[in-house]
Amino acid sequence: MVTATDDLDDLDLQLLEALQSNARSTFAELGSLVGLKAPAVHDRVKRLEQRGLIRGYSALLDGKRLGLELVAFISCFTAPDCNYDSFVAALADLPEVCEVHSVAGEETFVCKVMTRSTQHLDELLGRLKSLKGMARTKTTIVLSTPFERGGIAVTS
Repeated sequence: MVTATDDLDDLDLQLLEALQSNARSTFAELGSLVGLKAPAVHDRVKRLEQRGLIRGYSALLDGKRLGLELVAFISCFTAPDCNYDSFVAALADLPEVCEVHSVAGEETFVCKVMTRSTQHLDELLGRLKSLKGMARTKTTIVLSTPFERGGIAVTS
């Protein structure tokens, strides 16, 4: 099977790694890291974007400084008649939901959520439990995050 990464060279991988570390780097800064001139880096980055290897650029926000003190993972167990597309759309409409993952196992989806407090989490759980297709939930509250990669390891 041919994948989008089959013809990536070391320079492409270095650029991807550098952009994950600092997406605001200029083409000149990236060029100094990989030994290319800015126009050559620009061309490579544009090709990586066109191929879908770079989906976009964003800022990493500090949830705690924004008042979102509590992180939790909520397992969603769906009813047999659940319409998955509608259910996922309803989850995506909830601002506290950061990620939705379809998983193997008893639960159907696992959501990462951020809330201001346990009371806010309780309110969110009430809204989740009222979603059409939800059978039940199971919540795991994060006590601390000793490691978070913040990207994908593209070089070894």
